[in-house]
Amino acid sequence: MRRIIDPGSGTTLMFAFSHGTSSPEVIDGLERPAEMIKAAQSGGADCIFLAPGLIESESNTLRLSNQLGVVAKLSATASRGAALHQERQIASVEHCAELGADGVVALIPFAPDNEPDLITLMSGLGEACSRLGMPLIAEAEYPNAYYGDRDYASEWGLPYLKRSARLCAELGADIVKSNWPGSSEEFEEIVNCVSVPVVVAGGSRESDLALLTKISAANEGGASGCSIGRNIFQHSDPVSMISAIRAVVRREHSPDEAIGEYLN
Repeated sequence: MRRIIDPGSGTTLMFAFSHGTSSPEVIDGLERPAEMIKAAQSGGADCIFLAPGLIESESNTLRLSNQLGVVAKLSATASRGAALHQERQIASVEHCAELGADGVVALIPFAPDNEPDLITLMSGLGEACSRLGMPLIAEAEYPNAYYGDRDYASEWGLPYLKRSARLCAELGADIVKSNWPGSSEEFEEIVNCVSVPVVVAGGSRESDLALLTKISAANEGGASGCSIGRNIFQHSDPVSMISAIRAVVRREHSPDEAIGEYLN
């Protein structure tokens, strides 16, 4: 866990670069993995999410970034199937350990179409990770995190996020990643549902100030940090963006101060 959550501050900046397993299309910014791994190291991210295939193909770059934790993504979204929101395990926890991963992460978007399968998937991962001492991060997000037009945030809201976080923790998650519900007070309700660290998801691309303000508000609600993807790898200056996020996560700067220091 020391490779994922900074032991001094108890906070974490996770760079989610695993969208290739979740999005039905190749999102702009995913085509430069070596550059993004170097940016994560230079900007000061605590860890990076990578699918097992990228861990292998980018092994030489990762060897040069030995301060950067590596978290293996071991689920993928079957977005072109007839049934919606289908997640499938793509690697065993044992294989991720063989690759040298410091932790594993899975997308767990509970929905009527997939809940029995996801409960089985998550409980199996929880058992395997417990047996091997491998930290497990559960992305307990809305099902439309990467595709789909249905407004689950309005339809299901905070009760869904609280229940998803709690269920993932009960099934063995060591860290839970949750969507932003809209306020510090509501995020605190999610944090209070579990006894493990909770990080806020970055979500879709937005302005630098809006993202940093959200992260700061999540801090006030008890977040242990954040997991950011598109707002880093689609940014014109990923290194500076990571540095600015890190400063807010570590409570070294306010959002405005971080922009002035790193992004102006």
